[in-house]
Amino acid sequence: MPTSINPVVTRFAPSSTGYLHIGGVRTALYNYLYAKHTGGKFLLRIEDTDRARATPGAIEAITEGLRWIGLPWDGEPVFQFARADKHRAAAEQLLTAGKAYHCYATPEDLTVMREEQKAKGLSIRYDGRWRNRDPKDAPAGVKPTIRFKAPQEGETVIHDLVQGPVTVANSQLDDMVLLRADGTPTYMLAVVVDDIDMGITHIIRGDDHLNNAFRQYQLVLALGHAAPLYAHIPLIHGADGAKLSKRHGALGVEAYRDLGFLPEALLNYLLRLGWGHGDAEIISDDQAALWFDIVDVGRAPARFDLDKLTNLNGHYIREASDDRLIDLIRPLLEKRGPTAPEGLARLRRGLAGLKPRAKTLNQLAEISTFYVHPRPVPLDDKAKALLAGGGVAILGELVQGLQSVSTWTAPALEDWAKAESEKTGQKLGNLAQPLRAALCGSLASPPIFDVMAVLGKDETLGRLRDVTTG
Repeated sequence: MPTSINPVVTRFAPSSTGYLHIGGVRTALYNYLYAKHTGGKFLLRIEDTDRARATPGAIEAITEGLRWIGLPWDGEPVFQFARADKHRAAAEQLLTAGKAYHCYATPEDLTVMREEQKAKGLSIRYDGRWRNRDPKDAPAGVKPTIRFKAPQEGETVIHDLVQGPVTVANSQLDDMVLLRADGTPTYMLAVVVDDIDMGITHIIRGDDHLNNAFRQYQLVLALGHAAPLYAHIPLIHGADGAKLSKRHGALGVEAYRDLGFLPEALLNYLLRLGWGHGDAEIISDDQAALWFDIVDVGRAPARFDLDKLTNLNGHYIREASDDRLIDLIRPLLEKRGPTAPEGLARLRRGLAGLKPRAKTLNQLAEISTFYVHPRPVPLDDKAKALLAGGGVAILGELVQGLQSVSTWTAPALEDWAKAESEKTGQKLGNLAQPLRAALCGSLASPPIFDVMAVLGKDETLGRLRDVTTG
């Protein structure tokens, strides 16, 4: 069996009934990277045939999620519902060729059939009662379905690029419905026809679709086309090994954006859930496209660990440009309260000291607020308690001395503070903590003398006077 086809065409085919979940993002990523690795195309198909549940909002969430995370598709999206006539024509083609037939079994007939099979301990499957029956026997007033006349002997073998050869006895597969009695195509028919018409060469998807592959493989051949290559990737589990759920972090991609994750961090993390390249942990987009091959994906379920993703996100925050980070956290800062006109300038000067202290954009915004707040800076409870417990008195003594500091740099300010410590007999920390509380509004911050240098002399003295004279 061939392991590659050129040119490669992959597709991501989400349902339009929900959000773009984390497993779907990884599937899209693998399809995108394999197409990019081989110089092929990555297409997007929206499977919107479930009209009762398909919503414009879900479609927008999918497309916007793919754009945000950085997985651009080639061409225009294909909408499955709009291709219903193509699906019906394929069913009629199979009917004419004797590879499908009309089934006049009513829902009531099928219910009785299933109950009898259940009572006998048999597998629940269509029994082929109309497969070779003369349509003249059809009951009056019953609209038939069209069923596929599946092979009944031998085996169907899928040479899966991830799972290896997978075999099923054809006797285990019943005759699936292609067109319902109302003329609407089923998912199984629509998927196969769309893949054929879109020229899909590689179907990369979750291994929960593996059972569908046998029927779809048979249907492709019956329609007179070469079957695509299949690659069924293991599903993502939680860190505890259980099926991934919301408690593990199985959220929509937009939720990760709102939690403060960078798209490149999320992609890097998902890339390595089931695939790797030696010991490489930080992998750029260009490296991923160069190295990725679908045959290197492992067969074992990958485990999603939110803590590991968060740590990786911290790395990407440290590597991101200051301008980009400020643009990203500015809306978050404005939600937290008013910002001083000169606050963003201070933040820009001090961001290098904040980046190593944050693992998400939300954390970065939280610890950045003291730079952008207008005076007086709000104090949290711990800062208030420290200042009330003697901190204000200490600051009162320091303000006058600070006015005489001529070189306003972090090293010069630290030297001044050490001299004050020796002169007063106070530990350096006993001076630094009241300064931190008054200048930052909390007891956690970058090195306080770095903060003072960023704030500048006038702002520093102004904030201290707000506390000592307020």
